[in-house]
Amino acid sequence: MEKSLNPLHSTPVSILIGALIIGFTILWANGVVTINKPEAGKSLLSFNQPGKQVGVTGNPAELPPQPQAPGAPAPTSAKVSIDDDPVLGEKNAQVTLIEFSDYECPFCKRHFDETYPNLKKDYIDTGKVKLVYRDYPLPFHDPMATVEAIAANCARDQGGDSVYFKFHDEIFKRTTSNGNGLSKDKVYAIASDLSLNGDDLKSCVEAEKYKDEVQKDIADGAAAGASGTPTFFIGKSDSTGTIEGNILVGAQPYTAFQSAIDNLLK
Repeated sequence: MEKSLNPLHSTPVSILIGALIIGFTILWANGVVTINKPEAGKSLLSFNQPGKQVGVTGNPAELPPQPQAPGAPAPTSAKVSIDDDPVLGEKNAQVTLIEFSDYECPFCKRHFDETYPNLKKDYIDTGKVKLVYRDYPLPFHDPMATVEAIAANCARDQGGDSVYFKFHDEIFKRTTSNGNGLSKDKVYAIASDLSLNGDDLKSCVEAEKYKDEVQKDIADGAAAGASGTPTFFIGKSDSTGTIEGNILVGAQPYTAFQSAIDNLLK
């Protein structure tokens, strides 16, 4: 999983630039990159791997790891709304999977490449689960993470949820992640390749038509406990459009989703 600097994207520019330096760490298997609130004399960087968190002071290349004190336990479930976001699958499916994701997050791409195909085949295409995709672009992946989120919503204008997810799939297939995985021209090329009206989509993106919608997703995700991407909420579908969802954080293996979903289908 990749951690957000700030759920409302108000982090100083200097921190954002510094965050770009740590892009290489996301190549770690199952690693987590976290930007923490600094203590006196410490940098903003901490590099996390399963089971440990390492703080760094001074020059990370020169100093040994220093373990941090454990924080408050993370919540295991939360209430979250599907809002008016795109849905893939049977609208009346028994289980709802809400994904807060960033098109430029490498862990989100890993989920798309390695786990999503099996989820779609076994649960979404069979009518058992519906997927709701909500945007959570991280600030150190902007501007392109937000541009891509807006573009996918603009594509939805032209063909509804089915076209949205075709556009969604193409972004993840084509991006190399980390904030510079696609250019605007490459995003617009997706529209052309999907036979959408390229001029309309470009106008929609340039006008930032869905910027407020993206910001609302970020705020809702943060309120539900999402602090990075990808974050998933899995719960029984509710006619009110709000689920009490179990939380899965990061690019979890397919078996983690399988276990959570099968428990809800019993």
